[in-house]
Amino acid sequence: MPLRPFKRSTQQQTIIQAFTWHAGDQVMETLTQLQRRYDALHTDATRLAGTTGQLSQRAATYYHLYEDSGRNHIFPLIAAHGALWASGYFAFGMKLGELLSWQYGFSPRRRQQQLDALANFAEAFREVNRRVCVEIYTTYHFTKQYGQHPLASEFVRPELLTALRRLHDANQARTKLDDFSKRAIFETHFRDEQATIVGPRIENAVAKFGWPLMRFLALMPAVRFAYFPQGRWLQFWKFDRQEERISHGLKAFDLAAAVGWQQVEQTLDHYQILPNEFFANSLAHFANLRNDLLAAT
Repeated sequence: MPLRPFKRSTQQQTIIQAFTWHAGDQVMETLTQLQRRYDALHTDATRLAGTTGQLSQRAATYYHLYEDSGRNHIFPLIAAHGALWASGYFAFGMKLGELLSWQYGFSPRRRQQQLDALANFAEAFREVNRRVCVEIYTTYHFTKQYGQHPLASEFVRPELLTALRRLHDANQARTKLDDFSKRAIFETHFRDEQATIVGPRIENAVAKFGWPLMRFLALMPAVRFAYFPQGRWLQFWKFDRQEERISHGLKAFDLAAAVGWQQVEQTLDHYQILPNEFFANSLAHFANLRNDLLAAT
């Protein structure tokens, strides 16, 4: 659901809706107008993120955000790798589940219940990635247009708003941020998503998953994105622990910076999910995708 502004008194709301603010010669939107614009962006983001299974569409949307930022916004670039890598991981997990489900071979009904529970668990994780895409698209484009508005913090949390303002300022100035600055923005965005979207939903999914053996194994993925150097991976032991996810997320950034951003971009083809049109012209590919999806509604 779109983030709603904090509640105000009736008198405050009336005052806000009755007046507009001025910055220089520009008339600035009221809170109600900002809400409509935020909601419209959120609706677009939901369509672009697609369903949980539409990984190519979602990865292209992530990459658009990276590209639109002047290649300064690293969070969506690494998120694209995460979404595409997870496709193979979930496929492996379902096959492993099929094999291990024979521990319930004496009860076909129980075996099917556990396989259904595994499918629901995997779907909950895919839904997290979809929601992250919706949120990052919405906050990025909202702050790009209205980040300097005095009421922008009603829609985007203050720490994230500050980071995104810095990103947009650099892009407007056509400045390439150094890796230290990119990492600071990445960490702010990553921590925000972990606290508000990822963490609560993963904890809920783990609590509902009643297959102890598969739950134990599912929380210990060995993550190896395509740009990682030979022999390097990120081994999780308790994926439901937020600090472990944050620590490994920052390591994923550091590995990306070490191999170079061009290498991180190019290795998206390793997963064999994105179409050739994307690699031929990513800007045109996303423009066509956006036009097709948003014009159809």
